[in-house]
Amino acid sequence: MATTTRRAFGALAAGAASAALAPAAVAKADSGTNSASAANRTKGAATVGGRPGRGRRRLLAADDFRLGLGQWATELQDGGSVTASRGVLDIDVPSGATVWFRRRLAGPYVIAYTATPVSAGGANDRVSDLNNFWNATDVRSPDDIFATPRGGALAEYDHLTTYYAGHGANSNTTIRLRRHVGQAGVRPLIVDHTEPLLVPNEPNRVRIVSNGSTVQWWDNGRLVFDCTDPEPYTGGHFAFRTVWSHFHISGFRVWRL
Repeated sequence: MATTTRRAFGALAAGAASAALAPAAVAKADSGTNSASAANRTKGAATVGGRPGRGRRRLLAADDFRLGLGQWATELQDGGSVTASRGVLDIDVPSGATVWFRRRLAGPYVIAYTATPVSAGGANDRVSDLNNFWNATDVRSPDDIFATPRGGALAEYDHLTTYYAGHGANSNTTIRLRRHVGQAGVRPLIVDHTEPLLVPNEPNRVRIVSNGSTVQWWDNGRLVFDCTDPEPYTGGHFAFRTVWSHFHISGFRVWRL
């Protein structure tokens, strides 16, 4: 049976109050009514499985990870390896890492990719932290996110205005949505769940919908976050973010809604 969570948020403390993000629904993959309703709110561009609608989609960006990291910029806290070849973006890092898509995106759009947490006995095969920034801007250099140097530690991203999803965070015990407001030490938590979590060596087919005030994050056909932001972030940069982990990522696509 489907489960649905509705919560209304007041102003988020961020020095001056910031407008709240209101979670509209959280539905499991077999929830006919709730998932269909959420998909309809993307104007036909995402089905219950979170896939872009075939009749209306237009490809904005793509990477099949066969030609290196030309479309990406890496920020590594303590080194590690980030490579793109043979159809796989391989992120194998001992601590914090952020891998930015260089091109700025403007909504409405849906991002799609598949990420598999590697568990094969390697030093970083911890199965944790499949995280994303999207619609990110650095308030210190709002016209160019890469003009401000960052070293991969999480606190360095407090100066972003961005949405931030953490799947399997805290050693694969939580899945959370945050809305950063560009202030040091302030990372407002919007949604906090204890499942779904990452499964070793099992793919996660992720869909991120940015459609005006609608903010959605899907995993394997399940609508995990479905929120309405009265003051939405509608454009900015996307990144893969992780901490002490090893992922194989493939099939990166961005579709216009």
